This record gives sequence, C-alpha cells and structure tokens, in this order.
Amino acid sequence: MSTASLIVHQSRYDLRTFLRDPRARAMTLLVPLVLLVFFGAVFKNQSFTISGTKIPGAYYYLPRTMVLAVSSAALSNMIITLVAERESGALKRRRATPVPPIALIGGDITTSTVSVITTAIVLTVVGWLAFGTHVHGAGFAALLLALVVGAAALCSLAYAITPFLTSVDSAGPMIMITTIVLNLISGLYAPDSIYPAWLRDIALVLPLRPLALALQAAVLPSANDDHTFAWGYLGIVVAWGVVAGVVAVRKFTWAPSGTGG
Repeated sequence: MSTASLIVHQSRYDLRTFLRDPRARAMTLLVPLVLLVFFGAVFKNQSFTISGTKIPGAYYYLPRTMVLAVSSAALSNMIITLVAERESGALKRRRATPVPPIALIGGDITTSTVSVITTAIVLTVVGWLAFGTHVHGAGFAALLLALVVGAAALCSLAYAITPFLTSVDSAGPMIMITTIVLNLISGLYAPDSIYPAWLRDIALVLPLRPLALALQAAVLPSANDDHTFAWGYLGIVVAWGVVAGVVAVRKFTWAPSGTGG
C-alpha cells in the first residue's frame, strides 16, 4: 500500500474518532459558531478601523471565529490528544505497527483540516444568512488556502509543543490559559484597533493574528488594499509551521514521559 493510501486510511480512522468525541466537536464547531452569532449580533451595526480601513463588525468577526476553529482543532485539541495518547502508551503502540510515522501525522493534519474547513463553511453560511456577509469569487480560494496553511502550521506547532508537556493534568490548564491569552492579544475577541501599537506588533509575529488578517483579506479584500491573497501574512504562518516542524523532528517522542525512546 502506498504512503498516500495509508494517509487516506489513517485519516478515515481519525475522522471517525473525532466525530465520536463530543468535546472535540463542541470546541471546534460550537464555540466559534456561538461567538460568531454573539459578536455578530452585538456589533452588527458597528465598524472598526483596521489599518486605515473601516470593517463592518460582522466582517471583522467572521474570519476571526474561523481562526478560533483552527486554533482549537489544530492546536489545543491536538496537543491534549497527543499528550493523552503518549502517556497512555497509545502512541508507542501505533508507532510499533508497520504504519509509517508520516501516515499517522498525515492523518492528524487531514482530520484537523477537514474539521476546520467544515466549520468555516458553517460559519460562512451563518454569517451570510444572519448578518449579510458575503465571500466573492477568488475569496473562496484564498479562504481555503489560508485555512489549509493555518491548520498544517498549527498541527506542526502542536507536535513541537507536546514534548515539553509531561502529563495530561498539566497540559489541559496550561494550554487553555496560553490559548486564551494568545486569542486575546491576536484580536479574536476584541477589535485589535483598541490595543496599543506595541501589542499589535507582538501579535503580528505570532501565528494567529497573521492568519486572521489573511482570512480577513479573503472575506473582505478592501481590508488588504483590494488584494484577496495576503501572501505576507501567510508567509508568517508558514514560517511558524516550518520552525515548529524542525523542533518536532528533533524533540517529539512516541513513548510516555520518563521511559525514553
């Protein structure tokens, strides 16, 4: 069986596992959907000035709730799942099978990407029906590209962070606090135009704000000088994925903590 066939087979298994996990489904789909409805209703008649461009409230929050879905599926849930499987010995048992690591990792990335794209479709439809937000033409391609790049990069980051977490009990609270802070400074909950410039600059070199701005351009090109594809912002996200991949290759282990291997 080819590597591609193994990845497809593993992805089917991982997707079925994901669909049977109500916590993962709720965090990936329900939370962004609730926040979109809430923020969209509250700020429907308001606009925010981002980089000199006025952005209607619903158009601001649509891409940012998509980022929340990416962060949840590809980073938070991924880290907690990897730590739990590693400490239970499940990762070591999977690694002992003839299935190559690339198929196991590819299955994780595919599952996260599919769940993120599905959530983005739901959010786009709800945004259109409830708040009149529209994605036009090339915006759909730009949106898809940004979601795939974001999911892959954050999955890579999850594999890089996991080796530094030694137990499920410590992983959950630490990841929750870290992601909340990261979401806050990245402007996912509140308009980042109210933040001081130095905080926006810090957020711009982290992965979530550039991803949000890339998705913003896809949804509303006028926010990016009428350019649908925000290559510079996507480049920052890709850079995070590459660096995280290097760290993961060097540090990631399939064995439980303290056992070596």
